[in-house]
Amino acid sequence: MKAIVCTKYGSPDVLQLESVAKPSPRANEVLIKIHATSVTASDCIIRGFKLPRWSLIGIMMRLVIGITKPRNPILGMILSGDIETVGNDVKRFKVGDAVYGSTISANRIRFGAYAEYICLAEDSFIAAKPANVTYEEAAALPYGVNMALHYLKKGNIQRGQQVLIYGASGAIGTAAVQLVKHHFGADVTGVCSTANIELVKSLGADQVIDYTAEDASSQLERYDLVLDAVGKSKNSALKEHSQGALKPNGKYISVDDGTPADNLENLILLKALVEAGQIQPVIDRCYPLEQMVEAHRYVDTGHKKGNVVITVA
Repeated sequence: MKAIVCTKYGSPDVLQLESVAKPSPRANEVLIKIHATSVTASDCIIRGFKLPRWSLIGIMMRLVIGITKPRNPILGMILSGDIETVGNDVKRFKVGDAVYGSTISANRIRFGAYAEYICLAEDSFIAAKPANVTYEEAAALPYGVNMALHYLKKGNIQRGQQVLIYGASGAIGTAAVQLVKHHFGADVTGVCSTANIELVKSLGADQVIDYTAEDASSQLERYDLVLDAVGKSKNSALKEHSQGALKPNGKYISVDDGTPADNLENLILLKALVEAGQIQPVIDRCYPLEQMVEAHRYVDTGHKKGNVVITVA
C-alpha cells in the first residue's frame, strides 16, 4: 500500500511517499480502507517536534512518541473510510461500514492515518460516519469538534451565556463557534482576521471582532467564557485584553490547558449534530496523498481556515 513515511523530525520535506506492507487485523481489530485524512496543527507539531527539546513536556513526548524519530513512521491521526475486514472477535462493526474518527485509543497515542489502510482496535475512537457528508468532509470533523467540546465543557458553558472565541477561523475555532451557537444555545462572539469575517459569521457568530483593527480591544464586552482556540502560537493586544474581559465568575480557557483524550461519546454526538444540520465541516484546502509535503507547508503557515484534508483513495 501507499503511505507517507516520516523517518526523522524536521521540516515538511522529511515526509516521503513510499510503498509499505498492508496490515492485517488481529482478532479484536478492523482493517479500514482510508478514503481521507487531515493535516492538523498537532500533526505538524509532531513532525517538526516543535517543543523545547529539554523541557519536561518535550522529554516526556519524546519518550512516548520517539527519541530521534517517530516510533510509528506513518503519521496522521484523523481518518474516514470503509471497514474492509473485521477480526474474529469484533462485534461493533461489519465489512462495508463507513466510519470516521481518530487513531488515538483510550490507552495510548498512535498514528498511521497517512496511508491507504490501517488496523485499529474495535474500541478505538471510530464510529459510523455521518450519512450526509463525503469522506473528505468527515475527515474535517473529529479533530476540531472533539477539542472544542472538551474545552467548552471544561469552561462549564451554559445556555444563554456570552462566549468569546479567539481564533474563530481555525479547526477548533470553527467547531467552537458552531457548537456554542447551535448546540449549547449561547451567544458567541468570534475573533479572526479581516479575510475570515464572513466565514465566521456564516457559522453562526452573533458578533465578529477583527483582531487587526485598531479599535479591536474597545469592542470587547464582558463574557462568561473566553476560549483561546489558538494557544501560544499566536498573540495580539486583543488577545491579552480578552483575558480580562470576564464577568464575575467568568472563565478563560486556552487550548494550552492540557490535551483532551478522544471521547467516543463526542464522536457519536457529532454524527447526530452533523446529520441534524447543526454542524458543518469547514475545509480550506484538499490535497491528494502525493502532495502531503505541500499540505504540511500550508498548515505550517498558521493561516488555514478550518481544516486541511488529504484525499487518500
